[in-house]
Amino acid sequence: MKHKKRIAVIGLKGLPAFGGAATVGEHLVCQLKDQYDFTVLSTASHASKSDTELNGVKQKVFTNVGKGGINTFWYYLKCLNHVIWNKYDMIHLHHAESGFITPLLKLKYRVIVTFHGVFENEDPKFSRIENNFFRFSERMNVKYADEIISVSNPDREYIFRKYKKEILYIPNGITLANYELSKDKYENYTLTFAAGRIYHIKGLHVLLNSLKKIERKLSLVVIGDLNQVPAYKAEIMELVNDLDVTFIGLLKNKKELFETISKSHLFIFPSLTEAMSMMLLEAASLKTPIIASDIAANVAIFSDEEVVFFESECVENLADKINLAIDNPELMNSKAAIAYDKLTNEFSWEIISKRYSEIFSNNYVG
Repeated sequence: MKHKKRIAVIGLKGLPAFGGAATVGEHLVCQLKDQYDFTVLSTASHASKSDTELNGVKQKVFTNVGKGGINTFWYYLKCLNHVIWNKYDMIHLHHAESGFITPLLKLKYRVIVTFHGVFENEDPKFSRIENNFFRFSERMNVKYADEIISVSNPDREYIFRKYKKEILYIPNGITLANYELSKDKYENYTLTFAAGRIYHIKGLHVLLNSLKKIERKLSLVVIGDLNQVPAYKAEIMELVNDLDVTFIGLLKNKKELFETISKSHLFIFPSLTEAMSMMLLEAASLKTPIIASDIAANVAIFSDEEVVFFESECVENLADKINLAIDNPELMNSKAAIAYDKLTNEFSWEIISKRYSEIFSNNYVG
């Protein structure tokens, strides 16, 4: 029997996955588990505290240390220690910011890295010291990794401009929802906003300010964790005073998440920056009409035929586009149907995982 390559997966932090990047990694290992022997290295803050197997994928769970960045830092060090003293054929490392361990991983392994987003400037969620550390780690990945994959073509171009190094572009895939979802819509005309972690770059403040300029009676459902940045949460709570907004928190249950988005009349995606958003793909997979910011990451996925774009950060333009969508439901439903067709033809996991398999097997030709 042919030996299946043993691949240690670092950076997902736990199964079942939480967050866009982790969801990408989970779908990938589940799609390729019959071809490769994956072990997902996880932390107890994101997974069960005992070693386990989920859907045929092995998982090694480390105890967590502290919270937030401290736990993440120690998680990567524990992963490094584990793979040094155990035997794998290669490492699949996730996130540009993970590169501080890449030079040491390279002493023993072939290392494939997937970038789920890079910041040309600073991520406002983190301190200057943390942002400088992330840029250092990014450089270490670019210098030492055997192969780098970016889920975003604009990010791939940015890496080339900055480092003069060609990396690969492989977009995220999507598994079409196979849940029995209600076909009923909310009684009131309802918009939905969703993000795993809600802070400034997700653009919720832009949406709320635009709603203040619309005379129609609209409802907004906000899905996601708003406790990431206390100052931003305070700003949001002040903005919602005279609006009909319902906060339902983070929905880890996919069926519940999809049900909520599917019941809404419009999905609003006002992000200021993204790599390639799984949330945007998931909304499109539900055939929910979408209004999205015209940032490079979004227009790299969809066109005007599939979604309505507004000028990023422009409150007035977003308000105009919401009014346009409300007045033209047939047009919006037509765009949603075209977006759904694009997903099935270009972004299925069967297509995406094949390209990863070629890289894992060292047979990638371009």
